[in-house]
Amino acid sequence: MPIFEQSIQIKASATAVDKCITDLELMQRWLNPLLKCEPMGVWGTSVGSKSRFTIQIPVIKPTLKNTVLAREPGLIVWGFDGFFKGKDRWECQPNERGTRLINSFEFNIPNRTIAWGFDKFAAKWTKADMEAQLRRLKLVAEELHQSFDD
Repeated sequence: MPIFEQSIQIKASATAVDKCITDLELMQRWLNPLLKCEPMGVWGTSVGSKSRFTIQIPVIKPTLKNTVLAREPGLIVWGFDGFFKGKDRWECQPNERGTRLINSFEFNIPNRTIAWGFDKFAAKWTKADMEAQLRRLKLVAEELHQSFDD
């Protein structure tokens, strides 16, 4: 099962970073603009909470349904099912410079044709997009951290 893992150092508390990865309004500020997250019912990040991510591609709009599999302060793991099956794990590791955020995206693509297309055309773009999301999340978290200090 492929795993895309990346991390970033953020000059913000683990509390601020955690809020950025679990607050729906803050998430929309750093997610790829083509990716829309919607709660299935009431938004929540406790274990069992459900949401869906839809890629805003005209006509097909691929969707991943997500369920929170694990949650504790500084850690959330979403399990997903759709054109991908797998887990998206976000972990905040406090350190002397703020927080190291580690994101691990572990997935399987059951359809062999889609898997081939992903490997040939979308894998590099997906990894680059995930790295760009981390950079945007860093900006949001550092801004939020500043507002905590004000």
